[in-house]
Amino acid sequence: MDDANELVILVDARDNELGLAPKLDAHRAGLLHRAFSVFLVDDRARLLLQRRALAKYHSGGRWANTCCGHPRSGESVEVAARRRLLEEMGVDCELTAVGSFTYRADVGAGLIEHELDHLLIGRFDGNPTPSDSEVVEWRWMSAEELEREVAVNAGTYAAWLAPALRALSQTKEWRTNLTG
Repeated sequence: MDDANELVILVDARDNELGLAPKLDAHRAGLLHRAFSVFLVDDRARLLLQRRALAKYHSGGRWANTCCGHPRSGESVEVAARRRLLEEMGVDCELTAVGSFTYRADVGAGLIEHELDHLLIGRFDGNPTPSDSEVVEWRWMSAEELEREVAVNAGTYAAWLAPALRALSQTKEWRTNLTG
């Protein structure tokens, strides 16, 4: 389980490791740390979204990308992303790293997300089997519909989703996955 006491990797703006900190402490202080966001696309060019479990220590009940998390010390982003995808959504599939972006956002309760977020995409057709402790519901949605929804109803979506979508839209791999 992705627990608030887990350690995150602190980084500089170039993703060089600076040390480790408890995840909750990093979020309280707004420290820049390494993270990842996974986006799965089906054969109809729809994105698999999750609604975060209500008990999550931040952003509970908000809609987000397929899966997100933090690599552990000594763990590559790709291995961590695949591990969390299986833990959160019950899905195992190949993932492709397509870029990264940095964002900072107040997520409430005195917590600040400040992440160098690595973006990964994958292809998946089917129904996930998410963990009840991680995900309250899931759905498929087109990228265009999601972008409109995030613009109109930002408060129902996780803070990192809009900047992640902007960063993804700039990648060749993303355009290829959405058009087949």
